[in-house]
Parts: sequence; structure tokens; C-alpha cells
Amino acid sequence: MKDKALVYIHGKGGTASASEQFKSIFPDYDTYGFDYKSETPWEAESEYKEYFLKLAEKYTSITVLASSLGAYFLMVSGTGVMIQKALFVSPIVDMERLIQDMMKHADVSDEDLKAKCTIHLPEGEVLSWDYLVWVRNHPIVWNVPTFILYGEKDHFQSLETMETFAEVIGADLSVMPNGEHWFHTDEQTEFRKRWLIRFK
Repeated sequence: MKDKALVYIHGKGGTASASEQFKSIFPDYDTYGFDYKSETPWEAESEYKEYFLKLAEKYTSITVLASSLGAYFLMVSGTGVMIQKALFVSPIVDMERLIQDMMKHADVSDEDLKAKCTIHLPEGEVLSWDYLVWVRNHPIVWNVPTFILYGEKDHFQSLETMETFAEVIGADLSVMPNGEHWFHTDEQTEFRKRWLIRFK
């Protein structure tokens, strides 16, 4: 067993098995895919802590490669003290803004959401008052050395939002021209590979 672990944390709708593609990039690490089940940040808080506590017992160094919602859950779970380095791809760094954008697009006010508690949107997303209140009461506190890869055409978080977040936590921010939130094309995955090799 190696003394370093790489943990891949997928975004919403992703799979832990995607961790396989990163093994060749991180040959000096034991690579894991974290198949979390949480759908809310308060569920993630306990699930992530339990997972990383067990891992920290076996490894002296833990690096995390996290995408989108998985990165957000990580940052609000309180597990940062167990992680030596974070590599984020398209992380959600301002969940309140994202929810507010969804509400604005659906013409839903704070009062509407509070009154109904949950609102199901036509595209399948669900707005939750409890979720929004939790997010507002639990701002991100993150002190781990962090490297961020962002796609220029990400439709979930603006470049300004990402730049502000990176500046606040002292993260290194790389932007892929014409990149998207999901790095899925051959060109995008090759760009991500070169980025990972550079900052691993």
C-alpha cells in the first residue's frame, strides 16, 4: 500500500468508477472513487467526515480531485483538516448564487419558496427552502492548498464568481477557453489531463 491517496469525488449524476481514468496520471497514489449518497449538504457533512476519517487512518497524505457539487459538499463538510491538497474541476463555489439564479429563472421569490417549502421545476430540479437556508447559514470555510480548473463557458458559475472565490482562499485558477462545466469532449479531457499533470 502506498502512503498517499487520491480521492475522486464526482459531481451530480456522476459515478465513482470514473476514478479509473486518473490512475495512470497518479501512479504514486492509491486511487479511490468516493461513491457518496448524500443529496444535501447536511447529509454530506456526516458522510464525508466518516469516509475521510477512515482514510486518514491509513494514509499520511490525501489529495482530492473533486468536481462540481462534490467539491461543494467537500468544502462544507468540515473535512479539510484531513486533506493536504485539493484539485477542483468546475466546483460550485457560490451555492446561494446558483440557487438564486434558478429561482430568478423560474420566477420564484424567497416568499414563494418559504411558503411552499419545495418547488419542482420543469427541468427536473427541485428548489428547497430548507436547502437555501442551510446554505446561507453555512458559508464555505476552506484552508486547503487548492488548484481550480474552470471552463470559460461554464453555465453554473460565472468567471467573476470563480475569480473572487479563488482570490479569497488563495487558490490557483486555470481557465480553459471555450471549456464547459462538464469536461467531456476529447479536447476538454486532454486539457484536464495536462492540467492535472501540471498540478498533481
